[in-house]
Amino acid sequence: MSVRRFVRGTVSWNRLESLARELGERYGEPQVRVEFLNAENWFSTPFVVNDEYFVKVVTPQNATVHALFTGMRNLGVFSSGTEGFFEQFEDAYAMAAYEYDAAERMRESGLNVPEPVDVFEFDGLGVLVLEYLPEFTPLDDLPEADIEAYAPELFAGLRAMHDCGIAHGDLRGENVLVSDGELYFIDATNVREGREAAARAYDLACALAVLEPLVGATVAVAAAREHYDASDLLDAWEFLDFVNIRPDHDFDAGALKGEIEAAAE
Repeated sequence: MSVRRFVRGTVSWNRLESLARELGERYGEPQVRVEFLNAENWFSTPFVVNDEYFVKVVTPQNATVHALFTGMRNLGVFSSGTEGFFEQFEDAYAMAAYEYDAAERMRESGLNVPEPVDVFEFDGLGVLVLEYLPEFTPLDDLPEADIEAYAPELFAGLRAMHDCGIAHGDLRGENVLVSDGELYFIDATNVREGREAAARAYDLACALAVLEPLVGATVAVAAAREHYDASDLLDAWEFLDFVNIRPDHDFDAGALKGEIEAAAE
């Protein structure tokens, strides 16, 4: 078994079959058709039911791996000169329940988020059920001109999220989807109570890091300035070096820092 497969964890076919039957009974579906997704997902097993429900199955091993990743992220944040703000989950159900609650809060703030349908525990697994978006494109897979057009909307959504007290905590291009011309936010993670301000600055740094290699530092910072002031950008500046060492971000931190400094003058 590969290290990657071991770290991700697997759910036995028998347990998945039992879960599929449970979902059919819960939602009055006489027949249940399951389509597994070929997704690079470390923290759950995702699948689609009857082209209507997007299901994320979280195992105890997923929760353990999330705790390890959380510890490493907090060490990275500490290297930026501030206390870590990522929070662990006590079990698989808590992971699923947090994402359900975060999705509800984001929708209440006016953001486009796949509608949360259900969350429950099944045979030691945390099960999250969301609206299925049949057609979407991750933001970073769009043509450059389209990404530039959506950039201000990305920061508008992030600002709305922050204004209602939520920090995303894991903003990447693949966590911002475009469906029917609208931006959708997915996969928010847990942030420690009382550390939201630092987490929001980190979110802003991540959003800039997503856009810089796609549209350039000048466009990225200009779009951010439509919804954040210079002091917000300077707070994000502090996290750019940490974000830059993450394997899922690849951008020119120096170019972004220069643009932020110029905007703050």
